[in-house]
This record gives sequence, structure tokens and C-alpha cells, in this order.
Amino acid sequence: MQVQPLFITATGTNIGKTHTTAQLIEAFASKGLSVGVFKPIETGVATVPLDASLLLKVCQKVNNKFNDLKPEDITAYTFPLPAAPFCADTKQEIVIEKIIEKYQELSQLCDILLVEGAGGLMVPVTKDFMMIDLAKKLEAKVLLVTPSRLGCINDTLLSMEALKSREIEFDWCVNLFEDSDSFDEVTKPFYDEVFPNWWSVEKGIKKFISSY
Repeated sequence: MQVQPLFITATGTNIGKTHTTAQLIEAFASKGLSVGVFKPIETGVATVPLDASLLLKVCQKVNNKFNDLKPEDITAYTFPLPAAPFCADTKQEIVIEKIIEKYQELSQLCDILLVEGAGGLMVPVTKDFMMIDLAKKLEAKVLLVTPSRLGCINDTLLSMEALKSREIEFDWCVNLFEDSDSFDEVTKPFYDEVFPNWWSVEKGIKKFISSY
């Protein structure tokens, strides 16, 4: 039973995509689905891709078809420079079709493939192909992870506008980890007023999964 893939992105880097994706793997598995994971591009890789390693370990606990894979098997490209893929790809090696082929390969091992992007939606993969374009090409639903720090409303709304402009189906959630003590006062009132059904990674994943 193939289920629409889910592309996990964020308003920027270090927002909590990997943390969220790991929880989603376990949550989808608890629903009875065979779950797979794909980290198309990881930068800042000195030896082993750390995000891919963490995600693979979680995935292997719930899907034995991933047991023989290595972290490098669930990525299409890794680069040592911690930067946007276009900048990290100093030899211009990235070919979008290779990412699609790896996606198709991993999709055969699961009911639903969770795809974790790099950085935010407008991070360049090549000169004229952004992360948001990859989500669109994969025909995936997007989960936008947003931070709880001061300034996140602006970043959240801008990311939503980008998704709407490309007519991409999406949901969004807040990862409550930065400025969490002040979040209720400086950010939550707006979300409560404009998005009364907003949810957090900490409390809303089960509900999100149940309606997927």
C-alpha cells in the first residue's frame, strides 16, 4: 500500500527536521505502515552523514528491509562543507535525476517514504533548483517545521507563501525548543488567533498521523 510521501522541511537550518522526522518514523510505524527514510543531500559530512545515520537507526527498528543499508545508502549526495548544497557542491556533481532514482529505489522498500530536506524551502540544490522544487517534483505532501524563537512568525508566513505559490499541499508544526519560556507571550497569541489548529512536535504528531 503506497502512501503519498512526506517531505519534511523547515523555515531554516537547525530547526529540528531530523528530530521531527525520527518521531514521525515511529509514529507512522505505530499506525501499521512500513516506513522508509531518505535524506537526499547532507552537507557538513566529515566522515559519516550524522543525520542519515540517526534516521537510519530509527528506521531499522521498524522496517527490516532497511537493515542491510548503510547511512550512505539513504542519501544521494554528501559534501564536507556545511553549506547550502549548491555551495557545498564545489565540483557541480549534483544531478537531480540521481536523487529521483534513489527516491524510487527506497520507495520500493516501504509503504511511505519520509524525505528530509536540507535547510529551508528556498535552499539551492543547483543554480535554478531549490529544495521546494524537489518536494514538488516528488509530488510529496510537505510538513513545515517552524521554530519557537522570536521572529518565527515572519519566517513561518514566508515559508507558507512559498508553498502556496507552488500549489504544494502542506501542514506545519512548531518545534518548541528555543525561547520556549517566552513563546506563550510573544508568538502563541498570533498563532492561536490566525491558526487555531496549529500544533507542536511535542504534542501533535499522533493527531497528524491519524489524519494522514
